[in-house]
Amino acid sequence: MQAPAAPIPVFFLAGGTGISAETLGNMILQQFPEVAFTRHKYPFITTVEQALKVVEVMDAACSDEVQALAFSTVAPDDVRNALGTTRAAMIDMFGSHLDTVERLLHVQAARASGSAHGLGDIGRYDARMKAVEFAIEHDDGQSLRHLAKADLILTAPSRCGKTPTTMYLALTHGLLVANYPLVDEDFETTSLPRPIAPYRDKLFGLLSTPARLSQVRSERRPGSKYASLAQCSWELRSAEALFRQQRIPYVDSSTMSVEEIAAVIQQQRAGSVRPG
Repeated sequence: MQAPAAPIPVFFLAGGTGISAETLGNMILQQFPEVAFTRHKYPFITTVEQALKVVEVMDAACSDEVQALAFSTVAPDDVRNALGTTRAAMIDMFGSHLDTVERLLHVQAARASGSAHGLGDIGRYDARMKAVEFAIEHDDGQSLRHLAKADLILTAPSRCGKTPTTMYLALTHGLLVANYPLVDEDFETTSLPRPIAPYRDKLFGLLSTPARLSQVRSERRPGSKYASLAQCSWELRSAEALFRQQRIPYVDSSTMSVEEIAAVIQQQRAGSVRPG
């Protein structure tokens, strides 16, 4: 079947932050790489009035040639019913699934908005916020004071994805993550850099491809040696040799999302992944 010529408007609808709707929806959309999508996110839809305003926007995006697609994690029945009046194709992430779980548990669901990412578990929320503060303090080797407290230390050449992965692990999983950049002088030997050498068991490496790394660095410093293909190739080869020599687990982050990188790291922490 031929892919649609025009991009498909996609709406992520939620009673809370929209993280779940966006994550689950994108997991489905990724199965259709030949189709172009335009994405729109509407979080914190908590009233029927708000829902009907979003319906107007979604209906305006529909035409005889294109039907919009909506992924919803809105829970309250009245708000869900209002969203259901749209011309867009609605994928209700709760809907019948919530009804099924109610039947299985013999308990009626609360159908509360935003509970997935609310403050229901104050302890877990506080842990995540402390993890974010730790990540900010220990980003890119800025501070080495509390590395002993880190659950994980990411290390890689510059611009291989250390910071976004660090922040994702902190915010989503509450892990204390530091990250440390590998620079030219670190590749003069096959020993680990002195600041992170005592924490070998906490290390995880990130790599990329020379072409991708050069592209990313060129956006920051176009025409520089730092962004040259030769420099990127040398740093990546040297980093991989270091990881192999020191038996540090690592992954090529060039084609992976932060969610995928985090999943691999979590597997490694559980003992499922071995050094390459």
